[in-house]
Amino acid sequence: MSLHEDAVLVLKGFEGQPELREVYLEHLAAHPDGVYKPCTAGHVTGSALVIDPAGGRVLLTLHKKLGMWLQMGGHCEPGDTTLAGVALREAREESGIEEGLTLLPGGPVRLDRHAIPSPCNWHLDVQYAAVVPPEAVARISEESLDLRWFPYERVAEVADASVVRLVEATLARL
Repeated sequence: MSLHEDAVLVLKGFEGQPELREVYLEHLAAHPDGVYKPCTAGHVTGSALVIDPAGGRVLLTLHKKLGMWLQMGGHCEPGDTTLAGVALREAREESGIEEGLTLLPGGPVRLDRHAIPSPCNWHLDVQYAAVVPPEAVARISEESLDLRWFPYERVAEVADASVVRLVEATLARL
C-alpha cells in the first residue's frame, strides 16, 4: 500500500472534523502527489504531540523557521509508508527520544489545515499524540531553537490556538 492510499484510509476512518476531513480527502483525490512537499496545491504533513501523562506535561519545540512553540512534525518523505509512521518518525527526530515513544492508540487526534508561504500554499496536518516512557530524555535537534516540557495548563501561555486544541483533544482521549 502506498502512503497516499494509507492517508486516504486513515482519513476515511477518522470520525472527527467531518468538513475538514472531506477537504483532505478531496485534495488527495485530486492530487496523486498530495502527500509530498512538491505538490504546490498543498500537501499532507504528519505531527505528534509528545505527552508525558504521568508528569502532566507536553514537550514542545521552538520551531527554527517560525519562532513558535509547536508539536513535533513535518513532511512526508519518499520512504514513509504510513501517516502514523510519519508522525512517529518526526516525533523521534525532533524530540531526540528514540526508544519507547509510542503513538496513543486510536489513530489521529485531530486535523489542522494552515496556510504556508508560496509555492506550496497549505499544510494539511494529520495530528497524533505520542506517549513517552518514564525514563525518556529529550534532546534538541538541529530543527529547533529550543525544546521544553510544559505543564498542560501552561501551553496556552506559549503556543497558538492550534496547539492548545491539540492538547485538549489529546487529554480528552486519555
